[in-house]
Amino acid sequence: MTYFEPSRLLRRLPEQFFAALSLKAAEKIKEGCDIINLGQGNPDQPAPAHIVKALQKAAEEPANHKYSPFRGKQSFRAAASTFYKREYGVELDPETEIAILFGGKAGLVELPQCLLNPGDVALVPDPGYPDYWSGVEMAGAGMHMLPLLEKNEYLPDYDQIPDPVLLKTKLMFLNYPNNPTGAAANAAFFRETADFAKQHHICTIHDFAYGAIGFDGEKPLSYLQTPGAKETGIEIYTLSKTFNMAGWRVAFAAGNASVIEAINLFQDHMYVSVFGAVQDAAEAALLDRGDSLKALVRMYERRRNTLVDAFKEIGWNIQAPKGSFFAWLPVPERFTSQEFSDLLLEKAHVLTAPGSGFGQFGEGYLRAGLLTDEARIREAAERIGKLDIFRP
Repeated sequence: MTYFEPSRLLRRLPEQFFAALSLKAAEKIKEGCDIINLGQGNPDQPAPAHIVKALQKAAEEPANHKYSPFRGKQSFRAAASTFYKREYGVELDPETEIAILFGGKAGLVELPQCLLNPGDVALVPDPGYPDYWSGVEMAGAGMHMLPLLEKNEYLPDYDQIPDPVLLKTKLMFLNYPNNPTGAAANAAFFRETADFAKQHHICTIHDFAYGAIGFDGEKPLSYLQTPGAKETGIEIYTLSKTFNMAGWRVAFAAGNASVIEAINLFQDHMYVSVFGAVQDAAEAALLDRGDSLKALVRMYERRRNTLVDAFKEIGWNIQAPKGSFFAWLPVPERFTSQEFSDLLLEKAHVLTAPGSGFGQFGEGYLRAGLLTDEARIREAAERIGKLDIFRP
């Protein structure tokens, strides 16, 4: 077979961290091991029945088997606008301030290609979602990492960014509730962010993937609720987590009209929009006022409490996350995060994500997902406890 060498762009791309993690788990399962998977961020519950029924009905519509409008259905964009007004009190023009995306990941990877040129810089949270790096690399731009430290409640310190970096910075990624740390942002931080972005003419991209999942009675804040936020950036909202629609690949960007137009222009050359039936089902999801979302958050909070209590019982002193469906677990000092993750997989058959996969400042932690039932979470703690790692 003739070998065709991949482009320099493909060779520059970072290793797909989650693909490698899945492969490790698959190899152990192939060996016959019963793996408790706390390592990935794939929701384990189905989409609510009324959304599935909406898809089934929409799939029977002949019009949905034609190409969708290039920039998506106006009805879906209008539903997204209604959702933001209802949930956050934010006014959005569905024609100019909302763009339909093929899942949140696609938007996050596309945006640097829409806004950055070689020599420009993007500010990227560390630890953070690795696909932020991919889009910046595809744009041929540079990255400056924003350390997210426990002592700062996992919020970046803008005063630590050197002036020469700020002069080149055009874009900044943020993500709260945060993956991987489970931290939340407050209104004061978002006001500081909007002021900082305006002062330095930086587009803020707030990845609001876990916007529906807040604990202890605290509803996560949208960046767009902040005065001046639409002047300084956009928010990416995916239906994957809020409505368990991860495999459906549908999301939207909301906010600054010039950025929305750039996304739409880019996607005009890449796609002909999301399957119309999926857009109709997404519209049904966003317009529904049912209790499915409240039940989902209660489920994740029960799982969070189970994980924190069970791990503390074996001597692993962890902090309860404030949002998302992840917990951020400190690694014993004698291990690296990769070593400890490998040990738990090999000896306890529990898969976790090493913090180093999320950046330099993820070292010293593991990420665990709340994506299996409470009995399996307790079993994972029992298996790890038998290794006698945390006994004094």
